[in-house]
Amino acid sequence: MSLKLRMRHVGEWQMNTYALVCSDTQQSVLIDPGDDPAVLTEMLAGTNPIAIWVTHTHSDHIGALVPMRQALQVPVVAHEFAHHIQPDIVVTTGAQVALGRHTFDVHYAPGHIADQVCFTQRAGNLAIVGDTIFAGGPGRTWSPDGFKTTINTLKTVVLPWADATQCYPGHGPDFQLGTVRAAVNAFVAKDHGDFYGDAEWAQ
Repeated sequence: MSLKLRMRHVGEWQMNTYALVCSDTQQSVLIDPGDDPAVLTEMLAGTNPIAIWVTHTHSDHIGALVPMRQALQVPVVAHEFAHHIQPDIVVTTGAQVALGRHTFDVHYAPGHIADQVCFTQRAGNLAIVGDTIFAGGPGRTWSPDGFKTTINTLKTVVLPWADATQCYPGHGPDFQLGTVRAAVNAFVAKDHGDFYGDAEWAQ
């Protein structure tokens, strides 16, 4: 069973929007429709869209959700705490979503925002991580409590994944978890006090 991933940069913040396609069935899902509906539509060309998955509801990730929802007429999948939108399918840790012959596990991953989720391929190494984690650091936080929540998410959600997990974030390049594991372990082991904001593993 093969799965194809298509990625484009959209919007002012150059957000990574993704289309996942099951090669066996040609079913597809659109992930984080941030902007540029024409580009998003082109990404789905030749496929049968079955859903829109939302990792979280910051505006750069859902800017084109309304027109894409209207155009595709498919259910929107998001966390129960989602802001500004009404999901058709509510998910959190323990939920599963299907794409053709593939199954993805849902992981609740708060910190950057309270409604963030990640999607990991059950029989593979692909992970859609939103703004949970980037190659160079965690997603930005807005309060000391938010930063502490991010640390917990890294410890309990992300670090248990296999080294071979290929992480596809909401901004910047994809990366293999094993290549940053040592840096993340060191980061979460530090006492950061009341820090919050933009962070890098080496700080």
